[in-house]
Amino acid sequence: MIKALHKFGEYLQLMYRTFSMPDRWSETFRQTIREISKLGVDSLWIVIFISIFIGAVLTIQISLNIKSPMIPAFTVGYITREVILLEFSSSIMCLILSGKVGSNVATELGTMRVTEQIDALEMMGVNSANYLILPKIFAFVLFIPVLVIFSMCFGFIGGYLIGWMTDVITIAKFEYGIRFWFNAYYISYSVIKAMVFAFIIVSISAYYGYTVKGGALQVGKASTDAVVLSSVMILATDLVLTHLMLG
Repeated sequence: MIKALHKFGEYLQLMYRTFSMPDRWSETFRQTIREISKLGVDSLWIVIFISIFIGAVLTIQISLNIKSPMIPAFTVGYITREVILLEFSSSIMCLILSGKVGSNVATELGTMRVTEQIDALEMMGVNSANYLILPKIFAFVLFIPVLVIFSMCFGFIGGYLIGWMTDVITIAKFEYGIRFWFNAYYISYSVIKAMVFAFIIVSISAYYGYTVKGGALQVGKASTDAVVLSSVMILATDLVLTHLMLG
């Protein structure tokens, strides 16, 4: 318990240094653009790939589990839409991205720490936390809405393709289910959740990488710990945000 409180205190101190006023906003902006490409754009392919298959699998599973003359066929599209909007495109997708983005951030900063690059920045009078971590947080939090929207769209495309390629559901009924009783607030809800999760992923991963001690073995352990804790915190925060925003 004391060790956990100590780590939490270190994390808060690091975030305080990270969110201090940058010495050069132009450099922070340039770094943010680079990080958007590395953390955000490079994650598009995995978001698209996974979303298509999850949308297809959801459509098949739902259609198989609600086959009843009492339930209209368009319900398959309706339930698929609700699952994708409310949970998959924000919570589940961020859990997946925590493995890619979180390990990337923790490994990069951990390597810089053990090779004394961060120490060199400190010796030059640079606020290394602000210089290295803030652009990563800005980049991923700003770009995550794009990933969420792509995930939603390609999740629906996956369901549409299953309707087109098989007889699980007709395309007309799937489209009607997608449009039925649509609540636009669910998109805002999903985007807001994802932005919170993006901050959790990058900040926790940055903490583990920035504070690592030792060599390459410790960098690997820090990366693993960052992904695990990020995933746990995403699930816990998801529960709180769902209660506050939908309760």
